[in-house]
Amino acid sequence: MKPIIHRSGLSVAGLLVAGGCIAGPAVAAQAAPVTTAPVASVHTDKGGRADQADKGGRHDKDRRAGRRAERMVGIEYQAQPNFYYCGPAATRIALSAQGKALPQDEVAKMLGTTEAGTDSALDTTRVLNELTGGRYRTTEIPGPAAKPEEVDRLRADVIAALDEGRPVVANVKGTAVDTDGHPQSYEGGHYLTLVGYRDGGDLIRIADPASPEGEYWMTLEKVANWIAERGYSS
Repeated sequence: MKPIIHRSGLSVAGLLVAGGCIAGPAVAAQAAPVTTAPVASVHTDKGGRADQADKGGRHDKDRRAGRRAERMVGIEYQAQPNFYYCGPAATRIALSAQGKALPQDEVAKMLGTTEAGTDSALDTTRVLNELTGGRYRTTEIPGPAAKPEEVDRLRADVIAALDEGRPVVANVKGTAVDTDGHPQSYEGGHYLTLVGYRDGGDLIRIADPASPEGEYWMTLEKVANWIAERGYSS
């Protein structure tokens, strides 16, 4: 079986041209970092609202099962300051929800991040557990596309983690289109943070340390297929 992920970091060329990512060796040690300064924004926890049924009746089903129809976890968003800090930035966003707003440099050191990126979702799980008490686990989606049961597993994992106030760190690869029609493209791999859900988990809120949008919504199935051949910490 292939490793859960390869190293992932934004290429300088990708940042300037298409927002893509690479896996493997860094492009150049002298490459210029992202010029956008980290931006902070804080969510407020909106709580669950299960009193409005969607077309499929999922909200009513969730209410009967005692589940929330939506959840937004309070986080402090920061953009990554260079082409290879997606792992530290995404992990730091997740940590901020749990009162661990560490500098990205400190998180990068713990992850073992280099200019080649961050090795594995196993590393994000390890660091999250070291700093927050050990409730995270790593899940792999090994195939080229997520199976229905893997989509359902992701939904359950995201809901369970976010209901406990723990954002999920996901490693993704390829291009996926958010609900506003913006393509988010990371052909070599990228880390980002899942910070909310609505419609019973059909839609996922993503805090992306490299995207111009910063945060956006995406369907669960697209997120699962984005993670395919990689893994996530939940």
